[in-house]
Amino acid sequence: MILSQTAVYALKATMYLAEKGGDGPLRVDDISRGLDVPRNYLSKILHVLARAGLLDSTRGPGGGFRLARRPADLSMSEVVGHFDDMSAASGCLLGRERCSDDAPCAAHARWKDVSASVCAFLSQTTIEDLSHSGASIER
Repeated sequence: MILSQTAVYALKATMYLAEKGGDGPLRVDDISRGLDVPRNYLSKILHVLARAGLLDSTRGPGGGFRLARRPADLSMSEVVGHFDDMSAASGCLLGRERCSDDAPCAAHARWKDVSASVCAFLSQTTIEDLSHSGASIER
């Protein structure tokens, strides 16, 4: 898998908020149940996204989380970038400490193109694109 479980949960939660959060903030408990994601783990993820300015957070009764921007203005890379380093030069596929065009690993030449494609996909695909795909985000 290219994304960590945390980044996947962040994407799912952001998509869930885009799809279900039109009437107001959603509580962590409701998002957690809808996505079948552990509540405490999800809460930490949502707070990271709120501190980054991607979500708005409201405390108290009637509080919860909502998107701080329109889904069309929020790319996948902005969400996952707070949990995973998705830059094209983020590391060696085979785990080598030093891997570059000058000192490549066995997978470097082929992985470099794949990695660049993944980065482009993440930066060019918005939460709205995913939300309007017709596929369900819920479990």
